[in-house]
Amino acid sequence: MASSAPAAGTPEHGMPGNMGDVRRGNLALVMGRIAHSKAGTHLTRAQIAAATGLTKASVSSLVLDLLDAGIVREVGLNPQGERGRPGVGLELDPANGVMGMEVNVDYISAGVTDLAGNLLLQETVEQDNRTASPVAVTAALAGLAAGLRASAEAQGVRVLGGGLAVPGLVDDKTGTVITAPNLGWNNETLDLHALLPDVRLGTTLFNEANAAALAELRYRPAGRADFLFVSGEVGVGGGLVIGSELFTGPHGHAGELGHVVVEPDGAACSCGGRGCLETVAGQDAIFAAAGISPRRQANRQASAGPSRSESLDQLLSLITGGDADALAAVVRAGHFLGVAVASSVRLLNISSVVLGGHFALLGEWIMPALTESLATYAPGKVLPGNISLSAVGQAGALLGAAGSVVTSLVEAPHRLYS
Repeated sequence: MASSAPAAGTPEHGMPGNMGDVRRGNLALVMGRIAHSKAGTHLTRAQIAAATGLTKASVSSLVLDLLDAGIVREVGLNPQGERGRPGVGLELDPANGVMGMEVNVDYISAGVTDLAGNLLLQETVEQDNRTASPVAVTAALAGLAAGLRASAEAQGVRVLGGGLAVPGLVDDKTGTVITAPNLGWNNETLDLHALLPDVRLGTTLFNEANAAALAELRYRPAGRADFLFVSGEVGVGGGLVIGSELFTGPHGHAGELGHVVVEPDGAACSCGGRGCLETVAGQDAIFAAAGISPRRQANRQASAGPSRSESLDQLLSLITGGDADALAAVVRAGHFLGVAVASSVRLLNISSVVLGGHFALLGEWIMPALTESLATYAPGKVLPGNISLSAVGQAGALLGAAGSVVTSLVEAPHRLYS
């Protein structure tokens, strides 16, 4: 990959405000204009100069850096808004991609997207990760990622970096899972490099619900600026979007909706508390109440019973067939979800909720109980029309993790060749 050298006498590093810093800032400005242009619109150098206030000469020099780095390409002639001879349009090079990965309690998943966010490849493998060590789980994920990376490269797409989403509290700076109760992981520093060896942007760790919330923000056709995303898996997670930005709190751990207490004298939770939302609305709780026993792995021996996906299919079959226990389990989950959401929206002054995971899958039956509960405990705060189902489905966490890597590249494109 070609790289751009600084001008003679220009320090590459130094005090804020030096020429190297200014150029890096301008490079991000130009990259952002190209990345965020409307679909089907290919801005020219002249249009970027007019939009940013930079000189045409500066824009041409910066675009040359991006072309040399291979993250932008020229596409034909663009007559839109141009006087005289049309200019050459610019777009993110589709020969580049990033990988989103997810570890959840009962599966691992990975997918490759291009820089525009289009999902090119995806694969999910069901496995019970709560009895496996972090080393074993990441090794399995590394194998899955290697296969997808090879497939992407066979299609002419190079993977620049990746993001990994896990259902727990994380420290992205050190690659540490602080706690993931449903996995049984505590203070586990993951070997992120092993997941995607020798990629320029490395691999970044994310909380699963936060990543999925970011995917909703990006992919919803007419998304709101403020919403609470609710992730339904074995555990229950939450992601807060305020002013079109993910809000994670001072320590990065805001949004733990699954551990909001809804039954003070309720069942023990994996977090060590009692009566948390996920003890009544998580997958395990719903399956148990419906009389379904999913297959689990223990000491390398699989127990009898359906897999997780088969269990969800079985639950849907029971519900549509009018099974009283299954219907009661889902209604109970929706009721207590409303209790937790009611407290959250009052505290945060948010009026929109997006349901993901099994809450979206069960939306037809969850929604009436949820809206009734909200009307009881937070009347007028969340109207039925402001409760929606996920726009991205099961792929939300890996799409959000991948999209965040793209965002970091757009904000600092010099990372590819500095």
